[in-house]
Amino acid sequence: MRIETDIVFRDMDSSEAVKASVEKHVEKIERHFPAVSRCRAVIEQSHKSQSSGNLFHVGLDISVPGDTVVVTKDAGKKPEHEDVYVAIRDAFEAAERQLSRYTAKRHQH
Repeated sequence: MRIETDIVFRDMDSSEAVKASVEKHVEKIERHFPAVSRCRAVIEQSHKSQSSGNLFHVGLDISVPGDTVVVTKDAGKKPEHEDVYVAIRDAFEAAERQLSRYTAKRHQH
């Protein structure tokens, strides 16, 4: 089964390389969490601040049976999130942790 994937860019141009990175992470989730049916990724570039460059925010809505796992990786003051790929990686790592908890909770019931 293939996870339906929707990638949205806000305040930045669409990028095939960024899309490919998101799809790579979705494939990993698909292998480890077969119950996932849909993933919506929103990648947003914040406006440049005086103390740092443009930071990226990544939000994920991941559909699982009877629920949605929501991940919002707000860059805050993380300078490493000036790199969109690092922001994407961090968001998907958080999603994997939440999906692991979701799976464990389902197996308990």
